[in-house]
Amino acid sequence: MDSTVIIVILAIASVASVLLFALKGLLDQVPDVIDSAGKARDAWHRFKNPELPPRVDD
Repeated sequence: MDSTVIIVILAIASVASVLLFALKGLLDQVPDVIDSAGKARDAWHRFKNPELPPRVDD
């Protein structure tokens, strides 16, 4: 009976460890996703409203 309790405790600790590791990996990617979204938004605005070069009158 004692060994079953130890195995359950170790299993719970292992699952918690894996979940924390996965959460940390996910949270580490958030700044990169935000930067990419900002770059995509800027590129979309440049695509929708291109800046025309100034006219040169001859």
